[in-house]
Amino acid sequence: MKNLIRNPKVLPSLFLLAIISVACGGSPTVQETGDLKGSIAVSGAWALYPMMTRWAEEYHNIHPAVEFDISAGGAGKGMADALVGAVDIGMVSRDIRPEEEAKGAYWIAVTKDAVFPTINAQNPVLSDLLEKGVTQETFVKIFITAETTSWGQVVGRSDVTDEIHLYTRSDACGAAETWAKYIGGRQDDLGGIAVFGDPGLLNAVVTDHLGIGYNNLGYAYDMTTGEPVDGAFILPIDQNSNGRADEDELLETKAEAIEMVATGKYPSPPARALNLVTNGKPGGIVRDFIGWVLTDGQEFVGEAGYIQLTNEQLGASLEKLQ
Repeated sequence: MKNLIRNPKVLPSLFLLAIISVACGGSPTVQETGDLKGSIAVSGAWALYPMMTRWAEEYHNIHPAVEFDISAGGAGKGMADALVGAVDIGMVSRDIRPEEEAKGAYWIAVTKDAVFPTINAQNPVLSDLLEKGVTQETFVKIFITAETTSWGQVVGRSDVTDEIHLYTRSDACGAAETWAKYIGGRQDDLGGIAVFGDPGLLNAVVTDHLGIGYNNLGYAYDMTTGEPVDGAFILPIDQNSNGRADEDELLETKAEAIEMVATGKYPSPPARALNLVTNGKPGGIVRDFIGWVLTDGQEFVGEAGYIQLTNEQLGASLEKLQ
């Protein structure tokens, strides 16, 4: 399925739908430009933080009287803040739970991202890892059951005894929940030294040559070079368990990672949609902003290193604004 930007015939109809959606409630429409004013407070997932700051900047350029207060602190914080009304929008990088919907969480998918296993670029068996990849079963034994404790065990080399230094997230977050879901558990099941935030987890790995963790797309890859962040490497997932890292499993650049996620070749999870959550159905400038995110705001998704939802998914999100 072509994305929205590559299929320009779809954009006008979705844009019209957004106008109808926000207009039905008597709120400002996305056609208005300089007359909106107010403030929008946002908190939550590190995964969405870079994208949200870009969206906020572009929307503010259109509506200079609309100000944003954006903070990252994990998907759990975003959900909690949204439900109690501490913020207008929560950024959540995982599936919304039934109990959260029961409490009034109203969620709208806005873009797509993925979590990638990250290791240190000086790993003692790096060449073996790039040749063989790592299976889902082995990730379970590393992150959950602790049956695999050395890098030699990972690649089948008895001569290598370097122990695995495992890192995970200390904050309730979508990245940890999504990675855990991929290997059959929940965040609390993940072992390792707990570190706060996406940047903190990445830093722990790049400063420890025996380290392994997991990071969202926008943190695993350098936004300027398109390569893994200096000192880190993306560990290939041996999806078909054939004992080698196939060409489409070696994600050496951000462009390759985006293509694999966009085409569905990267497993889901750890690929997943990213959501904006409000306490009940959004209105006013919050609804206008989300409507803009789903239409004109999609122009910036690729530039910011994220993956667009399909046209059907975008249409479903726009319908939720009606």
